Amino acid sequence: MRMKSLAKKEVINVENGEKLGVLGRADLIIDPESGLIKSLVIMNNGLIGFGSSKKEMVIDWSQIETIGEETILLKKH
Repeated sequence: MRMKSLAKKEVINVENGEKLGVLGRADLIIDPESGLIKSLVIMNNGLIGFGSSKKEMVIDWSQIETIGEETILLKKH
């Protein structure tokens, strides 16, 4: 899967149904020794990209349950 295909997917916590946002810009943290993905870092800008409010959310790769066509389901442990 390419990073571009992750864009615009909605992130949902499967434990409580909470919508955590829509992926826009994201980075991966990769373990240099194994080459495995450790985390997904999501950068959320202010409302529709405006404003100075920027939030960074780090999701541990092990939290991701499923990556579907339109959503990413994760468990926040």
